[in-house]
Amino acid sequence: MRIKNNEVAVFAIGGLHEIGKNMYCVQYQDEIIIMDCGIKFPEDDLLGINYVISDYSYLVKNRKKIKALVVSHGHEDHIGGIPFLLEKIPEIPVYATPFALALIKGKLEEHGILRTTELHEEHENTVLKFKKLSVSFFRTTHSIPDTLGIAVHTPLGAVVFTGDFKFDLTPVMNQPAPDFQKMAQIGNEGVLALLSDSTNAEVSQFTKSESFVAHSLHDIITGIHGRIIFATFASNLYRVSTAIEAAIDTGRKVAIFGRSMENGVQNGIDLGYLNVPEGLIVDSNEINHTPADEAMILCTGSQGEPLAALSRIANGTHRQISLQPGDTVIFSSNPIPGNTLSVNHLINKLMEGGANVIHGRVNNVHTSGHGGQEELKMMVRLAKPKYMIPVHGEYRMQVVHTELAQAAGVLEDHTFVLENGEVVCFGPDGSRIAGHVPAGDVYVDTSGTADVGNVVVHDRQVLSEDGLVVVVATVDYKHKRVLAGPDVLSRGFVYMRESTELISQAQKHIYHIIKSEMDKTDNPKDAVVRKAIVENLSDFLYSKTKRRPMILPMIVEKK
Repeated sequence: MRIKNNEVAVFAIGGLHEIGKNMYCVQYQDEIIIMDCGIKFPEDDLLGINYVISDYSYLVKNRKKIKALVVSHGHEDHIGGIPFLLEKIPEIPVYATPFALALIKGKLEEHGILRTTELHEEHENTVLKFKKLSVSFFRTTHSIPDTLGIAVHTPLGAVVFTGDFKFDLTPVMNQPAPDFQKMAQIGNEGVLALLSDSTNAEVSQFTKSESFVAHSLHDIITGIHGRIIFATFASNLYRVSTAIEAAIDTGRKVAIFGRSMENGVQNGIDLGYLNVPEGLIVDSNEINHTPADEAMILCTGSQGEPLAALSRIANGTHRQISLQPGDTVIFSSNPIPGNTLSVNHLINKLMEGGANVIHGRVNNVHTSGHGGQEELKMMVRLAKPKYMIPVHGEYRMQVVHTELAQAAGVLEDHTFVLENGEVVCFGPDGSRIAGHVPAGDVYVDTSGTADVGNVVVHDRQVLSEDGLVVVVATVDYKHKRVLAGPDVLSRGFVYMRESTELISQAQKHIYHIIKSEMDKTDNPKDAVVRKAIVENLSDFLYSKTKRRPMILPMIVEKK
């Protein structure tokens, strides 16, 4: 990739052709501004993987050019990768809104890097000035407090990143409405490129206001008899606030379960977003002795996470709370991509345990934090961009979003459906695709180890689908003899007692493989023999079973 001296380069390290892992960069000469640094939750086939982060190698290589990481809001798909980035490039200054900053501090403390990180609080009127670039912000609304759009001002015009947004004219929790005047002002001053949220590009209507859901939830909660278990994202203070207000109005005590929920509520109280009267929140011992009609449990696990509080309650493995017949569980969220099966399984488990479950848009207990088609077109009209890059969405969403932008006045050849790592350069004479930067997926497993690797994930998939075959043999390479075995052990492939003929055939096949490899040369190599066993036995077993188990040869060599 080569960026000319008079060009502005825009590229995504994550967030394109996917939901999550949002990370967008603007580069001009020797300055880079990073916007957001998120994670993506794994699909079901990524066994043992907790989440997916981006490949930061380009940024590591160009670390001296990075001026700032600016954050639009505090959701995991926008801030979850920050500790991993800072572990590689600790000198990056981070700018974030108050609530996002509180969440980021918690993550950095867990990773042991809070004291070494330069953190700054940003607001809608903050302006960051660097040698050639500057950054300003504008207020939007989303499903989390303190949400901002970001404008990176370059000599060729502003590169505007909307962040996740909708136009909620009646936001809750005393949050201000979107600042249309500021958006229009930035548009009038000249927007070179608009990077806009594509999540709801296929949804035709305006997104319902958070206040609509708040009223609906309040009505539902006040009409419930028995204990209430309320599950939502810990960062969604709007829903948490609604649940707490309803608990106050109905005389219920509230117990909080899940570390992230505890931290989210405490951050909300500390920042003045949550009004929690003294004595409202109680511990597990007191809630267990509170009459059901006077009890509410606020917990994590609305996405079916197996270790979250709600899943453990449903499975009967929670140390403090047991599911009771007559409980009402409210899911105030929708499954994010990849979690639908887990959520459905959890709902079934809760209902089997005798709980009444309320979930989904049909009950008006959730609304999206992302704008529909009319809001997306309005954003284009306000920004009046020369070029349009749909971000934060799967491929089909990005395509639909380009069509919406064209309907709102952007020229067809000025819209770009990019993929992660693809670099578009804007210059005085037009635009061009200037190559790629590394932007692959990096896997983080349950131990917190980053870059588990595609090979490891592939091995886990093979083990889960086709099982394992272990081959054990003792050989004398010097005299070219098989002294013992070969023995074959199967785990997760076939049941050995019912597959004696297949195992016997496999043993004979392996014996001939080993003998053949030893007879080919005067100095047989152990690695060559192992490779031959894996390749030939794999083909043999596939011919018999149409399955390819992982094969682990264990050759003991007599010295």
